[in-house]
This record gives sequence, structure tokens and C-alpha cells, in this order.
Amino acid sequence: MTEISAEQAHSFVHGVILGLLKNESRTTRSVLASVPNEKLDYRPDSRAKSANELLRHIASADNFFLKSVVDGEFVPGSVKIPDHVTTPGEVAEWYASEFAKNFDAVAQMTGEQLIRVVDFRGLFKRPAYTFLQAGLLHAVHHRGQLSTYLRPMGGKVPAIYGESYDSAEAKKAAQAQA
Repeated sequence: MTEISAEQAHSFVHGVILGLLKNESRTTRSVLASVPNEKLDYRPDSRAKSANELLRHIASADNFFLKSVVDGEFVPGSVKIPDHVTTPGEVAEWYASEFAKNFDAVAQMTGEQLIRVVDFRGLFKRPAYTFLQAGLLHAVHHRGQLSTYLRPMGGKVPAIYGESYDSAEAKKAAQAQA
């Protein structure tokens, strides 16, 4: 891996990564909130995670990556959704609130903090800023899984990277009422 300076890491994170993280978090929140509450046990295959497992994994893991970058270490269990947060809407709200705090903490990091080497659970070590992109890719991957569950569960698929059928229909309905 090519090393970059603290100034380059800071510029990269502030010029590229933070904008991506913020935009993707809005999309993630909309997918999380779109899960039908009465279908949390849905799974397309016996080996697949249930909708609830995936919902909670996405919300906690996305925040876990950010918090771990800020803390400079990956501590399993350091990010947990409270037990009283149970519905998809509540999980989406918790996710957004925690994400905002963690995002702000990342935005305050210095270039030196961003290039410090962080151990990823004993598997490998990389500069902290690289885990921002890794966390983003992880979230997008699982969000894609969850979004494919929505229609079979009877839910609506929100706009993700452009309009979905459901978001276009909602837009038409809103225009008709206006």
C-alpha cells in the first residue's frame, strides 16, 4: 500500500470520503426505514440473514466502522443498538443519530489521526482513513441485500441510485394531489 501524508489523507477524507459517507447514509437510512415491521423474520433462503438481522447489522456495522476509525481500534461490541430500539423506523432513527455523531467525530480528525495504523481485529493493519472506505463498501453491500428483500416482503423500494418504481409512483401520487 502506498503511503500518503497526513495532509493528503486529510484532503482526501474531506474532499471525497465525507461527502460520499453523508450521501450514502441518507440512502441507507431510507432503506432501513422501508423494511415492513411485520416482516422482520423474512429471509429469502434458510442460509440468509433475516430482514431484522440484516437491518440491525447494517445500522450497527456502519457506525462501528466510523467509531473504530475515531477510536483507533476495532473493539467488538463497542456499538450496539439498544434493546428498546426494535422497529425498522426506530432502527433507522437510531442509525441516523449515531451516524451524525460518529460522522462529526471523523470530520474533526486530524491528518495525523487519519494516517495512524489501526489493527483490524488481528487480521491486518491499515491506516485509519482506509477503513472509512471499507466501511462504506460494507454498508453498500449489505444495503443492496436488504433492498432486494423489500418487494418480496411487501415493502416499497426507495430511490437508491436514482428513482425506483416505488419512488416514481409516490412522486406521481404527490403531484396528482398538488
